[in-house]
Amino acid sequence: MERIVRDSQILREEDKDWPQPNRDGKQNLEIHVEGKRYCYVTCKLGTLSEVEKCSKDPEALKAFYYLVQDLKSMVLSLINVHFKVKPI
Repeated sequence: MERIVRDSQILREEDKDWPQPNRDGKQNLEIHVEGKRYCYVTCKLGTLSEVEKCSKDPEALKAFYYLVQDLKSMVLSLINVHFKVKPI
C-alpha cells in the first residue's frame, strides 16, 4: 500500500486549490508516512471529467483521484480473495 501511495506522487501535492466539500459530500484521505501526516479533503468526485472541470490544480487532483481508485481496487480485491469460497 505504501508503494502505491509513493508511486502516485500525491505526497508532493497540496489540496489548497481543490474544490471545497459541498452539500453533495466530501472525500478525505489521511496518509501517515515516516512519522509525517498528510491530509487531503475535496468535494465528492464521481468521474474524471469532474476532476478536470472543477479544479485550479487539475494535475494534483487527478493524482488524488487515481490514487483513491487504486486503493479502492486493492481493498476490494483483498476482500474478494479473503471471502472467496473454494470450489468442491
